[in-house]
Amino acid sequence: MQLTGAEIVIECLKEQGVDTVFGYPGGTILNIYDELYKHQGEIHHVLTSHEQGAAHAADGYARSTGKVGVCMATSGPGATNLVTGIATAYMDSIPIVAITCNVGLPLLGKDSFQEVDIAGVVMPITKHSFIVKDVTKLAKTIRRAFVIAKSGRPGPVLVDITKDVTANSTEFVPVRPKEVKPFTEKIRQEDLEKAAAMIQASQRPFIFVGGGAAASDAWEEVRELAHKIQAPVTDSLMGKGVFSGEDPYYTGMLGMHGTKASNLGVTKCDLLITIGARFSDRVTGNTRNFARNAKILQIDVDAAEINKNVLVDASIIGDAREVLRRLNLLVAPKEHKEWIAYVEELKAKYPLKYHDQGLAGPAVIEEIYEQTKGDAIIVTEVGQHQMWAAQYYKYKSPRQFLSSGGLGTMGYGLGAAIGAKIGNPDRVVINVAGDGCFRMNMNEIATATRNDLPLIQVVVDNQVLGMVRQWQTLFYEGRYSNTVLKDKVDFVKLAEAMGAVGIRVKSREEFSEALKKAIEMKTTVVIDCMIDCDEKVFPMVPAGANIEDAFDEDDLKQKKS
Repeated sequence: MQLTGAEIVIECLKEQGVDTVFGYPGGTILNIYDELYKHQGEIHHVLTSHEQGAAHAADGYARSTGKVGVCMATSGPGATNLVTGIATAYMDSIPIVAITCNVGLPLLGKDSFQEVDIAGVVMPITKHSFIVKDVTKLAKTIRRAFVIAKSGRPGPVLVDITKDVTANSTEFVPVRPKEVKPFTEKIRQEDLEKAAAMIQASQRPFIFVGGGAAASDAWEEVRELAHKIQAPVTDSLMGKGVFSGEDPYYTGMLGMHGTKASNLGVTKCDLLITIGARFSDRVTGNTRNFARNAKILQIDVDAAEINKNVLVDASIIGDAREVLRRLNLLVAPKEHKEWIAYVEELKAKYPLKYHDQGLAGPAVIEEIYEQTKGDAIIVTEVGQHQMWAAQYYKYKSPRQFLSSGGLGTMGYGLGAAIGAKIGNPDRVVINVAGDGCFRMNMNEIATATRNDLPLIQVVVDNQVLGMVRQWQTLFYEGRYSNTVLKDKVDFVKLAEAMGAVGIRVKSREEFSEALKKAIEMKTTVVIDCMIDCDEKVFPMVPAGANIEDAFDEDDLKQKKS
């Protein structure tokens, strides 16, 4: 059948099972939006307040559902406004397809109105970028984009389409999408056997899980291995929930703001089994001394990650879930009672703690955990609140914690929370933000209310850029250069002006009551939580130091005395 390029875009999205797209219209993409209007009963379009919000919403939808997220924008500034969201997805290996439209083919390369080579711009931050100049190649390109986004190590793909292609017609033949199977081609039996032998020889094994374990849905296999060999488990920011935070073998996060139990345990272990983690500098600290007493086994779908940041003793390349399925068959049960007891002592000796006076950031997270019974989807921005959310909420399952890990994107959370809520309408979704982050994306509250989303926005409001101020306090002798906000913006009035409910709280009791109301109200609620500006995230490892050098407030007091 003969279809226009715009019609082909919609038919291809339907082929891929896409039910929701996030975007913002403009001149060059009008033909596609006209087709969206005709198919609004099949594909729900969410109009965001800004294109960056659309990219983050597609990201949040993808992270929380495991599906491919889709966003759209017009040419020029519309397309470039997607870039930060695309880069965020790229750094965290999140599958999204961004569809943009460009000026007509005769106008390309002539500095035409709102013309940008967006395919060239995003080349370093996508798995692949396409520009479609021929309508006969459009369907094949879109189908290929979805395969690339989902296969192997997931990631974002951009498809840019010239406006004339959306208007031109060609023959369209529907195609059933091919199943994208887990990457197993490079899983070698000798690698599995070597790994199994290392595990059997180990007396102090430790398991470290990252985002790759979540992407491959490997949580059951991770838990089987941990309990089979009695190994404590730590995680990265991206690995939250792969191993339940309520499991007795769980030791907390690893790295710069990880627990002392995890940091000291990894330093003392004789085998570190790393699953789907890339050894970020925020995790390893000084790479030369990271896990220096251990042999390191790395399991990753991307061969480029092996020996990139940390030299390893053995590796297995392939989908984490499939690797662990095969590995678990080779590994015999083994007890490590003394090792587990030692790690338990570390957990008891170095618990997470904070000042429980007034309203503290960790108390906000603990209250959220208690009221949601650990079942909510928690989204964050970037900063102190992000670390508290990682430390004090016990995530029971993957795809529960959504945060910008690799890029550290302030302004990520609210758009991502909108995507997560639309993808999971029956789940409680809460975005936790600092006031500095919230003012970067608070326009998306209008998106939430426009779509009648029962979404909870918690603002941890300390009137400063908290994490940067913490560094300035500890390492810059209190020179608070441009980190004191003292905003005159009233977030409660702002919420009300955008059609949401606004509540300000100054104590844990007030926050408890406000959160209870917010969950019951089934509408968009903004809770402004006033906390002290000098509250800090502990433990902390100075940049470039060894992870076992993590210090907390007690250590600082002892050092001063």
